[in-house]
Amino acid sequence: MRLGDDDRSDVEDRRGLSLGGTGVRLGLGGTLVLVVLSLVFKTDLLSTVVGGSPAQPAAPQAISQRKAGERDLEEVAVRAFNDAQDFWSSEFRQRRESYPDAKLVLFWDGTRSGCGDASAAMGPFYCPEDRRVYIDLGFYRELARRFGAPGQFAQAYVLAHEVGHHVQDVIGLERRVRAAQQRDPSARNELSVRLELQADCLAGVWARSAQERGLLDPGDLDQGLAAAAAVGDDRIQRATTGAVHPERFTHGTAAQRAHWFREGFDRGTVDGCDTFRSAADEGVGSGRPDGR
Repeated sequence: MRLGDDDRSDVEDRRGLSLGGTGVRLGLGGTLVLVVLSLVFKTDLLSTVVGGSPAQPAAPQAISQRKAGERDLEEVAVRAFNDAQDFWSSEFRQRRESYPDAKLVLFWDGTRSGCGDASAAMGPFYCPEDRRVYIDLGFYRELARRFGAPGQFAQAYVLAHEVGHHVQDVIGLERRVRAAQQRDPSARNELSVRLELQADCLAGVWARSAQERGLLDPGDLDQGLAAAAAVGDDRIQRATTGAVHPERFTHGTAAQRAHWFREGFDRGTVDGCDTFRSAADEGVGSGRPDGR
């Protein structure tokens, strides 16, 4: 993968920043990471994020060393985010529509977003309230080690998926889906799955553009498909609980996620990403968020 734009103008680096005395709830993984790093750097990093009144900032040397260990991950994240943004901005211009840029927020362990407090255990996410994509880069290590999806393009897929959510927000689809969920709570998970699968498809559309621009290397597409499958609800549930509960799906199965990423790549158009009119064999039912 050869993405070129390393501009940081749309990136907020919150790594090493304290949340102050209110603290943030960390998942087990985030807590263990902080404990290990505290032993390595001989400084109490845990109290900078969880509880404490007031929290003390982490030692500058510890912050610098931890950032240095993420330099490669950061570069991929920023380049993929910028390239996806540039692609969608161009697409909107061709339609004579405006595309307000999202921002990328890098954080460690916990931060605040327009959608509330967030922890690394939540994984990367897009917040429509502040139009920001949030990621703790440690997620990439989990993606590779725990879910078997290594590689730079696997990492790029993650950011392209989140930028896909921004596209949904800009065109108003995200708001229509949330409204439909409020009208019919029984359809909440089904509509959430459709929204997530469409973001996968939009990531595939971006990947197609990257290939056409000569930015992909052999094997990159396979990495993206593997990453999409790795974060399927069934895979995650099986890995974390040992059982699969389809009634709790919110993002789609491994097969569905890989299918829609590939669909976006093969078709290369937004019109080919209407998961709200998908066939019944996709397993997410029928219906559109606008009621049509």
